[in-house]
Amino acid sequence: MRMHAFARRRRKHTKRTDPAVPPVVRLISISKSFGAVKANQDISLDIRPGRIKALLGENGAGKSTLMSMLSGRFPPDSGTIEIDGAPARFRSPADGIAAGIGMVYQHFMLVERMTVAQNVLLGQTGSFWLSPRAMRATVGALAEEYGLAIDPGARVDSLSMGQRQLVEILKLLYRQSRVLIFDEPTAVLTPAETGNLFQALWNMSEQGKAIVFISHKLPEVIAVADEIAILRQGRIVDEFLEHEVPSEHALANRMVGREVILEVDAQPVPLGAEVLRLEGLSGNGLEDVSLSLRQGEILALAGVAGNGQKPLVETVAGLRSPQRGAVTILGSDWKAFYGAPQKESWRGGLAYIPEDRQGLATCPDLDMVDNFLLTTRHGFSRQGFLERNRAEEQTARLVEEHDVRPPVPATLARQLSGGNLQKLVIAREFYRHPRIIVAEQPTQGLDVSATEEVWRRLLQARAHAGVLLVTGDLNEALQLADRIAVMYRGRIMDVIGRNEPDAVGRIGLLMAGLRKGKREDGTAGEGARARQGEDGQGAESAPGGAAR
Repeated sequence: MRMHAFARRRRKHTKRTDPAVPPVVRLISISKSFGAVKANQDISLDIRPGRIKALLGENGAGKSTLMSMLSGRFPPDSGTIEIDGAPARFRSPADGIAAGIGMVYQHFMLVERMTVAQNVLLGQTGSFWLSPRAMRATVGALAEEYGLAIDPGARVDSLSMGQRQLVEILKLLYRQSRVLIFDEPTAVLTPAETGNLFQALWNMSEQGKAIVFISHKLPEVIAVADEIAILRQGRIVDEFLEHEVPSEHALANRMVGREVILEVDAQPVPLGAEVLRLEGLSGNGLEDVSLSLRQGEILALAGVAGNGQKPLVETVAGLRSPQRGAVTILGSDWKAFYGAPQKESWRGGLAYIPEDRQGLATCPDLDMVDNFLLTTRHGFSRQGFLERNRAEEQTARLVEEHDVRPPVPATLARQLSGGNLQKLVIAREFYRHPRIIVAEQPTQGLDVSATEEVWRRLLQARAHAGVLLVTGDLNEALQLADRIAVMYRGRIMDVIGRNEPDAVGRIGLLMAGLRKGKREDGTAGEGARARQGEDGQGAESAPGGAAR
């Protein structure tokens, strides 16, 4: 429903641009290899001003590599990049920026101890002489212009992943680049934030900016793009103008080269023992949270980013101590469970798949084998010695089974695309046969084929585990979860069964802090309820100035 609304607004809002307008960027026969892996093969592509071109493809299809060459991150092995009809050679990202090309990468490039404003202005001409107040005013005005609600004075290390993405976008907008490349920009955004981003993209394209939009989310691509190019195994296999775009289902099939149906038959399984219980958990941004999870079920946490999901997950995963209340994991209290020797708990315990796959789940400068061993090393130790050869064999099997690309265990984590890095993390954690799985945004940045596989594995895991699923994708929650707990300002507003009447409408209202016509703080909520009915967004009132 939301995507259709976006599409209607787009057609009403946008003055169509003639496809015959000369491209600002032309890629001619571009190829790039990393050792034996051919990331891009003989790619030719035009990027025109005033248009939004979407790049679709599986994880590892070569989308990010292609755009990294255009932005100057590394050079092509062969082929030509033309800017305004003249050949260009970029030796660094600075050359790309000088040519008017900017890119927001999947992995954030921010200084966490600096404020939003300082990050946006870092390295920009004239920013050295600006006072902190002037910096905040400048960045605040820019954020307001594009409808990106974020506090310019907030420190980056205090922001959610979705808010950090907005900082990266603001950096790009401040440079006023002519070509703006967005690599999976909505992967960590809520639906309301996604709507704000789309409005910004439309505004920029109307001003003559050339936009490249890389995404795995087919409804978003159909809604926002003027042109779509599909990459498969490093080659362009299809291109469409907006009026030529086939159905979402057809796009998915062409992208992966086979039939894909992103639906699962989540039949209930017999419930087993209780694996997690929270009683009156408070502090660290939480207020009187009580939940239980049993083997055989998936319990989803839904809510706008910044409403308590992060502290709840970090408490369950052992990253922060509970302040008040009780946490029972696999029959042990929190202290006893996390005080047990790791050697005893590496298998058959708790597995955590964090949202921050690069900074928390993996070490970028270690290869796939060493990253696999981060949580499984005790299973490959004998008499104090590490059996690395056996770990390499197991890593190779898992890489093949989970279709991690390139399928070379010696590949460093930082050389993997975001989606393939996520596949490696999921393969590692499922190898441990956990009895409780905490999966935080597990399909974030994954293509439809990989998402389908992760969904299947999560459902299979119910046979031996309980799954606590944290997701910003309501469709994912409805597809997988047996129950959905909605969070708002650190509280559990309600727990709703997937098949309850009007589950979607109720969840949307609860995400906005509305319960029976009133907000949690007791104020009237009819206006927000009316807006909820108009645009389907359940995030009218995010706390603390968080991006909505």
